[in-house]
Amino acid sequence: MHLGGVHEIQVDVRIVAATNVDLRQLVREGKFREDLFYRLNVITIDLPPLRQRKEDIPLLVDFFLRKYCEENQRPLCRLTPEALRPFLNYSWPGNVRELENVIERAVILASGPTLEIGADVLITESGQHSGGTVPSPPGTLEEMERSHMIAVLRQTEWVVDGPRGAAKILGLHPNTLRSRMKKLGLARISHGRS
Repeated sequence: MHLGGVHEIQVDVRIVAATNVDLRQLVREGKFREDLFYRLNVITIDLPPLRQRKEDIPLLVDFFLRKYCEENQRPLCRLTPEALRPFLNYSWPGNVRELENVIERAVILASGPTLEIGADVLITESGQHSGGTVPSPPGTLEEMERSHMIAVLRQTEWVVDGPRGAAKILGLHPNTLRSRMKKLGLARISHGRS
C-alpha cells in the first residue's frame, strides 16, 4: 500500500497527548476545540512539574546516570550528596527533559567516576546560579576543550596511553590526543611519561 492508495486499511491506534496548559480552561475560553478535547480526554493523568516533586529528583538522577553511563560505555558514575543539593534547589523550568540533558552532558564530559556539574548548567530564572552566584560566561570551545583536557591529564598524572590513560577517559586514540595537546600547547612541565 502506498500513500494516496484507494483501499481502506483498518488501524487500531491510541493517541497519547501531553501538554503543560489547562485544556479545560482553553475550551471555556474558546481557544481549543471542544470536540477535540473530548476525543482526547479519555484518561487524564495530572503530573505536577518536577519542581513540585523534589523527592523524585534523586531517583531520576540515578536512572539517567545508569542509562547514559551504559550508552556511553563508561563505568557507572555517581553524584555526591553535595553535588545533588543544587539539583534539589533548582526550579527545573525544562522539567524532566532538562534534568535528563544535564545528566547526559555531565556523563559525556566526566573525567572520572564522580560527576561534576558546572556552575553554568543550573541557572535560575533570574539568571543566578542555583548556588546563588553568577557564573562567569563560558569561554570559547577551544578554551573549554583545553581546560577539560588539562583536568583529565592531571587526574591521570599526564599519562596519555593505556587502560587508565587520558586518551581512554576522553574516548580518543592516543595519537589524536597527543595531536590535540600539541595544537593546544599542552605539555607537562615536570618530567614524566606522556
